[in-house]
This record gives sequence, structure tokens and C-alpha cells, in this order.
Amino acid sequence: MTHPDTKLSPGATKALDALATEGLRPELADLDQRPVAEIVRVLVEGQDAAQRAAIAALPQLARVAEAVAARLAKGGRLIYVGAGTSGRLAVLDAAECVPTFNTPPELVTALLAGGNAAFVNAIEGAEDDAAAGAADLDAAGLRADDTVVGITASGRTPYVVGAVSHARKAGAYTAAIVNNPGSPLAAAAEDAVELATGPEVIAGSTRLAAGTAQKIALNTLSTAVMVRLGKTWGPYMIDLRASNAKLKRRALRIVRGITGADEAKAAATLAAANGQVKTAVMALLAGCDVAEARRRLDASGGGVRAALAGHRQDHAEPTS
Repeated sequence: MTHPDTKLSPGATKALDALATEGLRPELADLDQRPVAEIVRVLVEGQDAAQRAAIAALPQLARVAEAVAARLAKGGRLIYVGAGTSGRLAVLDAAECVPTFNTPPELVTALLAGGNAAFVNAIEGAEDDAAAGAADLDAAGLRADDTVVGITASGRTPYVVGAVSHARKAGAYTAAIVNNPGSPLAAAAEDAVELATGPEVIAGSTRLAAGTAQKIALNTLSTAVMVRLGKTWGPYMIDLRASNAKLKRRALRIVRGITGADEAKAAATLAAANGQVKTAVMALLAGCDVAEARRRLDASGGGVRAALAGHRQDHAEPTS
């Protein structure tokens, strides 16, 4: 249900016209008359703004990633909240954490204005309902140890602002990913990542450079958090669970690359570990069986390096 009093006011609606992401690039007035090759070139080159914006926001991204990792390490969840293109990108990032890092589905989730149906069909007016953002968080069982990250190009989407404001009042850590400076969402959140992508090739179509910058930021945020949580070893996805032929071969390469084991030994250990790369690596590096490897990983909170450090300490020669 949409609540009329939570929609954008006439003043706020007019303010949208002044946003950089709604701006026009006058040099492209004849874009529709250019050859297709030229249109493609302009569109691709327009994506450069996304990379530049993400690089400029590195300190903010790092601060948010550190805070999110600390919350997740203590049992919290990461909940993205978005609408339209931003929300769909958030849903995609959350969904990819499960197969990429073997996370439980509830660890990283996303709320999309209009619900799951809005992923493939536009739900008119859903993003204008601030109360719905707060209500959806409550329905998801919002806790004080959670993190809520709002994503919106304008930085003004009521559904997202409402959710983040509600989450902050509830004691959750909040962050904003936006494409315009000085936005209401940035003000509502504890930390903000401002991706200044400017006017789009197609005026106001924030699925272009703004969307690309958001994708970079989301990929970076979730991956950095997983690295911090011990889901990788150097550049390897050590928490991978091999569930198909491609992943089984990848898992074998990872185990061999980290441990130096030959193919036969790596394959046998992986099989004993039921395809769990982390367990196989721990068993081979510590010289123990998979049952002991699992026990040590559980005792260390799942981190291979921490488990190995504990193993070496246990087996250290006593000092005289």
C-alpha cells in the first residue's frame, strides 16, 4: 500500500531537475542521427565516468567495507535497499555472494521497492513510499547488529531514505551509495559513498554510468568484506564449494595452487572434504585429515590462516 504523505513533495520533485545525473550533455544533441558505430563509441566512452567516480570514492568505500565486515564477524547481516536499476544491482550482488563465497543466503540480502516482482517488471510508485522501506526492513527482522546499505542514483528515493532512516534509529549501521553529492540519503546514513558520475549520455538514464559505478561499488564492497572475513587466500576463492564440473576443476586448481599438492593428492583430499576447498587446503597444509581440518576451522571461526596459526602453536617445540 502506498502512503500519499510519504511521496516526494512538489519542491522535492523540482529539486530532481537540478541533479547532475539528470543533466544534459548538449554536445550530444545529434546523437540519434549519428552512425551506430559512433553511438556505440560514445556510450562506451561514457562509462569512463563510472571508473573515475569509484576511484575517487575509495576512502569512503574502504570505511564502509571495514564497518560492514566488523558487523558480519559478530553475527550481523548485510541488507541492501534499493529501487529500480539500483535495487536490481543490489539484488544481483547479494545473490552472487552465495555461490561465490559459499555464504548462507541470509547473510547478504537485498530489499527491492515493489518486492521481487519489481526485478523484471516496473512497479509504478513503489519507490515513492518511504514507509514501505521501513516496513520491509521490519518484515526482514531488522536487528541492531545488522548493516543497511541504501543504493540510489538520485540520493532522494523515498523508499530507500525511509529504510535507511529507520535502520539508523534502530541502531543498525547504515551507509549510502549515491551518484549525487549532498543528498538526503547521505545525510540519513552514518557513512556515504558518493559516486559523482555526472550527466549521462542519455539524459537521466542512470542505468548507464551511474549504474556501472554502483555495480563497481557493490562488487568492491561485498568482495572486500568477504576477503576480510577470511573467504579468500590471496587471490583465491578459498571458501568455494565445488558443485558442478567447472567449479570442480576450479577447486582443484585452487587447492593445488595454494598447497603445491599434485593433482592426484589434491583431488583425493577434495573428494574427502566433499568438495570444500577450505577444508581440503587446511588438511593439506596442516598435514591432518579432513575431520581434524574441519574441527580446527570451526575453532578459528572459519579462517584458514587463523586455524593454521593455532595448529603451529599447538605443535611448537616447548621452550626450555
